[in-house]
Amino acid sequence: MVSFLEEVIEELYNEKVEIEKCIYVLPSKRAGTFLKKILSRKVGKTIISPEIYSIERFIEKIAGLSYASQTQQLFELYKAYLQVGTYEKEAFESYLNWGQTLLQDINEIDRYLIDPKKLFSGLAAIQEVNHWSLREDKTALMKNYLHFWNQLHDIYQTFNANLLAKQLGHQGLVYRKASEMMPNYLQKEGRAHIFIGFNALNTAESNIIQEILTDPKSKIFWDLDEYFLKDKLHDAGLFLRKHITNWKYFSSNSVKGTSNHYTQSKSIHIIGTPKNIAQTKYVGKILHQIENENPQQLQKTAVVLGDESLLNPLLNSIPETINSVNITMGQKLELSGLSSFFLNLIDLHLSKSNKGWFYKDFTTLLNNPFTVILFQGETLDVGELTSLIYEKNWIYISDKELLKFPSSSQQTLSKLFFKYRSPLLFVEQCSSLILHLKTIFEKKEDYLALEQLFKIHTILNQIKELMVEYEYMNSLKSFRNLFRQLISSETLDFQGDPMDGLQIMGMLESRNLDFETVILTSVNEGILPSGKSNNSFIPFDLKNEFGLPTFKEKDAVYTYHFYRLLQRAKNIYLIYNTEPDVLEGGEKSRLITQLLTDENRTDITEKIATPKIQELDNRPKSIHKGQQLIDLLDQYASKGFSPSSLSNYIRNPVDFYKQNLLGINETEDVEENIAANTMGTVIHDTLEELYTPFLDKEIDHEQLIKSKESIKAIVHKNFQKTYVYGAYASGKNLIAYNVVVRYIENFLNNEIEELKTHSTKIIGLEKKLNIQIVLPNSNKPVILKGKLDRIDICDGVTRIIDYKTGKVEKRHLEIIDWQNLTESYDYSKAFQLLCYSYMFLNQTPTEAINAGIFSIKNLKEGLMLFYKKSSPRDTKKNPVIDREVMQEFEKLLYGLMEEILNPTIPFLEKEI
Repeated sequence: MVSFLEEVIEELYNEKVEIEKCIYVLPSKRAGTFLKKILSRKVGKTIISPEIYSIERFIEKIAGLSYASQTQQLFELYKAYLQVGTYEKEAFESYLNWGQTLLQDINEIDRYLIDPKKLFSGLAAIQEVNHWSLREDKTALMKNYLHFWNQLHDIYQTFNANLLAKQLGHQGLVYRKASEMMPNYLQKEGRAHIFIGFNALNTAESNIIQEILTDPKSKIFWDLDEYFLKDKLHDAGLFLRKHITNWKYFSSNSVKGTSNHYTQSKSIHIIGTPKNIAQTKYVGKILHQIENENPQQLQKTAVVLGDESLLNPLLNSIPETINSVNITMGQKLELSGLSSFFLNLIDLHLSKSNKGWFYKDFTTLLNNPFTVILFQGETLDVGELTSLIYEKNWIYISDKELLKFPSSSQQTLSKLFFKYRSPLLFVEQCSSLILHLKTIFEKKEDYLALEQLFKIHTILNQIKELMVEYEYMNSLKSFRNLFRQLISSETLDFQGDPMDGLQIMGMLESRNLDFETVILTSVNEGILPSGKSNNSFIPFDLKNEFGLPTFKEKDAVYTYHFYRLLQRAKNIYLIYNTEPDVLEGGEKSRLITQLLTDENRTDITEKIATPKIQELDNRPKSIHKGQQLIDLLDQYASKGFSPSSLSNYIRNPVDFYKQNLLGINETEDVEENIAANTMGTVIHDTLEELYTPFLDKEIDHEQLIKSKESIKAIVHKNFQKTYVYGAYASGKNLIAYNVVVRYIENFLNNEIEELKTHSTKIIGLEKKLNIQIVLPNSNKPVILKGKLDRIDICDGVTRIIDYKTGKVEKRHLEIIDWQNLTESYDYSKAFQLLCYSYMFLNQTPTEAINAGIFSIKNLKEGLMLFYKKSSPRDTKKNPVIDREVMQEFEKLLYGLMEEILNPTIPFLEKEI
């Protein structure tokens, strides 16, 4: 395959042009590197390299101005904004939200040599129409808004004047100045200029090139296939057709550089894959296939990323056997872990309130991998610090709480959680943190992290200089916004040989370059082409009127780049995401549809690739009881089974194994809002305290009424005891506190009403029970233990009462089939009541009792008693729990315990 650049040099050589004495101008710097290699091969001897420029550097040379950095432009534009007009100005942090958009518009106006006064006047008129009001007197807000639009031309002039005073310019200004300086340049420069591979040109570029082409020695070569040029509707040839129509040059000169490669036979594969990562995995598969079949072909292969954020997953998908890879695009700094670390640090200090740092923000930074690295230097585990926060239930961490962390952590903590004073001091604190990290990374020889750190350090130094020069950078929020913008435009450059190995590049880097095998990813709407974007203050109609590019022209640019890649390639893989969404592009690109509907293309294969899906093993888990587990079970049995642990086994044996035997519970977290178990503990403790005065005596009706006065104080005391360090003076927690108070009041009111017709004596509160039993089959001794909330005698009947803060249904306390108790978790409340009854009757001479539940949320049901029924329709419910009932239950209880301790019966998972 002969590349476009080789064809151009060959044609110049055949025309006897002194190629070493020409000035070459190309769309990109990268294309210049390839051109230099081709020139040296063609000349075949040592010569002084001719001047080769990218279009930006060439125009910079003509204008005699340097490009101002993006940051300088932002600050200078804000300075101009402050200098013009007397209306109320926005703060710098608010300006950063729209400054970049205005900067892009100003750039575009100058690149296309538009009369700024006319355009800004039209824009102001449109804004006035859009924001009209029937009121004769406009509000101050309306006046300020319209003032801004009316002052845009003055802001533009002041901004440009300020930059020119420093011999600087934004891209548009440099282009405008270069256009003005052309007569001077042509007078001094007599050499031939060769323009290679251009397509869409702005007005300044078009004028400059046309003026240079008036010299017969100068030439321009277009990298386009005749197929697209002849098709009057094809967007790939849109710009060249316009140039041929509008340029005077073409009235006496033919179009050079066009070719007829596109219609040649190719192998085009269109592959749809689900989601982005699958695309990169499929690229890895293609590369592996190429390497196996023809390793030399990798030298002529390019992977072009439509979405450059796929670089990291792509690098992880390239086969390890491919040693030579050149990456022309940079890795985005904003996607690095260090960037997120510093953004987290800034956000943490921004979110600090008078109470301190919110625990979620605090722990987010604390658990950041780079914070962990910082603490590793002090041999301290970050997990210890987060555990302390959870243990103490600190919702907010103030300076006072910081001092309670281990003394060994204080030095590092002070580097992260310091007192904010000013943006400048904050930047200095970040710089000191960078130096500390640098030492750690140097010891680890982590060169990638060091490179990222250097880039961030450079950005912070740049911001620091600007803070000193410009006073309006005076808030942490404006620093955060600026820092975020700067890291989003910064990249880490990879080292490599652009002439050797597999090439990985973005769409723009592929200009003027040709490869035999092209793999193009993310060929989806919204990516290729990028589609409509409203990142401009200038409306569509106004752009059309003044000849500024709209989304239509931008789509045509993408179409050109897409088809230019296909022109000379022989093997083409177009990969798209079959699962469109807002973030990862839309449906399959129109460019693919256009290819598929092209009657002249019969060499396209289309398929959907799906990753191999491993069949999941959905069988229930089974845990075999080895000797260690048997020993653990015996140990647990000797300490004692509780009714709740046995209920947990009934619910799911595997949960019993994890939670009760191994002690693996849910992840501990700060109880930001009062949890249900905390409310339950407070209710239990409050009722115990309220009824303690009546222990071993009858409840006095009048005394119980009087005890209602102390409810709030007791609830408050129990909240302080149970909800340690938690605040409940406001928000959801205040509601929870008042709900608990209301529950207790309702409970006492219910009891007071009952006392009018019944006599009740309290004989036990929060009574601990503990009995030893010997299992008949295995002859193993087992402890059964529990704590009874309340034992009383009501009208001569002994009752065991359990308080439940959750909702309990009566039907789950009525037993027809005894097997349900150990087979269905629905009857767990009945099972627990019978366990308590069994322990109580084992320790007392009482022959029969009742057992029931007070559901705090369902007090209108009163005491819900356990009942034994002979059939579902049996209306004669029997609440009495006597020795006969206990004998029936004992069989089930022993059988359940035997099953748990039986070494031959595994713990089998149940579906919940």
